Amino acid sequence: MGTEATHSASVKHMHLEPELTENARFILRKRYLLKNERAEVIETEQEMFQRVARAVAAPDLVYNPSVDLRQTEQEFYELMVKMEFLPNSPTLMNAGKPGGQLSACFVLPIEDSLDAIFDSVKSAALIHQTGGGTGFSFSRLRPANDVVRSTGGVASGPISFLKVFNQATEVIKQGGTRRGANMAILDVHHPDILDFITCKKRNTEITNFNISVAADEEFMRAVEKDADYPLINPNTGKEVRRLSARKVFDYVVNSAWLNGEPGMVFLDRVNADNPTPSLGRIEATNPCGEQPLLPYEACNLGSINLAKCVNERKEIDWEKLRRIVRTGVHFLDNVVDASDFPLEKITKMVRGNRKIGLGVMGWADMLFLLETPYDSEDAVALAEEVMEFIQEESDRMSLDLGEERGPFPNWEKSIWAGTKQKFRNATRTTIAPTGTISMIAGTSSGIEPLFAIVFIKNVMGGAQLGESDPVFLAVAKGEGFYSEELMKQIAQRGSVRTFSEIPEKWRRIFVTSHDISPEWHLRMQAGFQGHTDNAVSKTVNFPQEATPEDVRNVFVLAHELGLKGVTVYRDRSREEQVLNIGNATTVEAQAVQPPLPGMRIKPRPRPQLVTGATTKIETGCGKMYVTINEDEEGHPFEVFSQMGKAGGCAAAQSEAITRLLSLALRSGIAIESILKQLRGISCPNPRLLPGGVRVSSCPDAIAKAVESYLAFKGSPVVGRFKFPSKESLVSESSSAASAKGEPPAQGDGDKSDNVSGTRSASGAAVVNNLYKNMIDVCPDCGGTLIHDSGCVYCPICGYSKC
Repeated sequence: MGTEATHSASVKHMHLEPELTENARFILRKRYLLKNERAEVIETEQEMFQRVARAVAAPDLVYNPSVDLRQTEQEFYELMVKMEFLPNSPTLMNAGKPGGQLSACFVLPIEDSLDAIFDSVKSAALIHQTGGGTGFSFSRLRPANDVVRSTGGVASGPISFLKVFNQATEVIKQGGTRRGANMAILDVHHPDILDFITCKKRNTEITNFNISVAADEEFMRAVEKDADYPLINPNTGKEVRRLSARKVFDYVVNSAWLNGEPGMVFLDRVNADNPTPSLGRIEATNPCGEQPLLPYEACNLGSINLAKCVNERKEIDWEKLRRIVRTGVHFLDNVVDASDFPLEKITKMVRGNRKIGLGVMGWADMLFLLETPYDSEDAVALAEEVMEFIQEESDRMSLDLGEERGPFPNWEKSIWAGTKQKFRNATRTTIAPTGTISMIAGTSSGIEPLFAIVFIKNVMGGAQLGESDPVFLAVAKGEGFYSEELMKQIAQRGSVRTFSEIPEKWRRIFVTSHDISPEWHLRMQAGFQGHTDNAVSKTVNFPQEATPEDVRNVFVLAHELGLKGVTVYRDRSREEQVLNIGNATTVEAQAVQPPLPGMRIKPRPRPQLVTGATTKIETGCGKMYVTINEDEEGHPFEVFSQMGKAGGCAAAQSEAITRLLSLALRSGIAIESILKQLRGISCPNPRLLPGGVRVSSCPDAIAKAVESYLAFKGSPVVGRFKFPSKESLVSESSSAASAKGEPPAQGDGDKSDNVSGTRSASGAAVVNNLYKNMIDVCPDCGGTLIHDSGCVYCPICGYSKC
């Protein structure tokens, strides 16, 4: 009874209503609020913030039994409900619950033994259950085919074990609310580095990991000088061979151009800021790369909403920012004590170093409010000024806490041992991506520019509502250029740059990620990194037409600017890879990514059963039936053709073309580059189809048939030949029929369109399922997913995946 009375008293003074948008309330109800065993929500948004404030304030009593705990609770509560600061998602989800694990980021070691590897698999599973993400270095594992003396066998190598970790993650749903997220890092000196760089060239593989290559200064100097560098067997410590650093760098560049993987981590730079080098060298980061950690370390992250720190005079309210910083550091230091970690080794390391990561969100909105374009010298200078202020104030607060509560226990083993700098926390600042918590706060994510000014939200009944950036919406109404029609048009384009009805001043200020050149993305990241203890989560966005050379320039510039890591994403690159490239890199990537000595392309073996579709197209030689089969993961895999009842040279040549086309697909050649060679080939007997479409020859017909099939599936690149409709195309075909090149049972007397086909119910289901999986759409609400700092998230419902 006494406990209930105390609880009741503690919540009465936390009465301020949370400042939440409807979108934020939807996200909280779906993913954060407590639920009963029937998955029914059993707390309000206000009660959630009360729960978190109460749980995180409680450790104050450990250090001062006479403290006014209600005051601390009130400070923490107001900080959150005013959306001035929010902690990472596990804290909001788990604080105050039995066994509440409140940290977002962990790093686990992987040592070179079977027992150690599977111990780490188990540890990762326990962390994922509590809502945390994990980072790993696979660099200590011996390379594939290395001798295992204890068994006389050969090692399977780091890539095979990476797949084991990936599969383990696949079967675990984090706390019922978050999908498993991991980072895999491999040292550039590892003998298996080339296989690692390309291990995610197919988007359907290793889907629960981001990957990064760990590069040191030796490697980067070798790249600059076009010199060789050594590959070292971690099992023996001996050099096994040398590779061209520039060619390996090309592999990284072109794989990143292909689909954003891998990123790069500059570990020498990371370890230059390691506060406890005597405890070990940092080899890995959390899933989004902003938090380098030692094995068994975790970090507690929280972010300041910078948009709340601009006053009515359109100036930064420095005193308010100081108060938020100091309260935020206090909050995060308490989280270290309030969290119930899943492993004793983690508890010991986390409370030994007490790392926290205070960062920011709402940077783009702050710039909007200050009427400062993101891609400007003023914005970069302001980034340095703001983050320097946050760093200095967080340092001061950590020193104050160190004076009051004592420095972190491993302080004597730190770089400050013997000095007067008795920090409470080994690190204080980190810039995290903040995908979901920024949506709860109703502001822009991390330090990223806005992805779009207006989103379209689908609601019940088929209606569509515009979800606008609040700052832009206020300006549009205040300046008199707002209209619902304008909002809809902006939502279609994303950017406001081309709208003449919007004054030029505002078009310059309200820039989006694709309005900004890659160099400005990097310069902004560098502006924040210069005053951040840990690292900065930031994605360098490229337009779809960007080249591998553009990506190369960014990687080189990132190193020159002293960044600790870099991640890139080329617009729609993951979509077009699934649709167009089969099993390997595109032709543009291959052109600058030649096989190194000993590497040969081998066609993939054919599965026992494949599924596909048959298209009929008229040619000058008669009706042609073209069958496109897909592999087990939905990629174009082989093509067959049949010339109706015709035979002779036309049929023989078409069969030869499709056999070679199939061989190319199974060998990893980009389908776009194949079709480019077939398009427009002419013969003396072309055919003009209804609508004015010209089929110049049988090879041209094959290209058009494949294009139409890919266009049906939503390809943004291939598909110049318009396909009639979804409903008129696809029939399911078995491997037995397609292997013989048999046409579907239609007959020459069929009166359907010139490009057509039949479709079974099961075939329709297969194709529709494939179609849904090809575009970056939210699996929960169908909204467009945004790629942000190694993660994807839905701006409508809050779904996220790293």
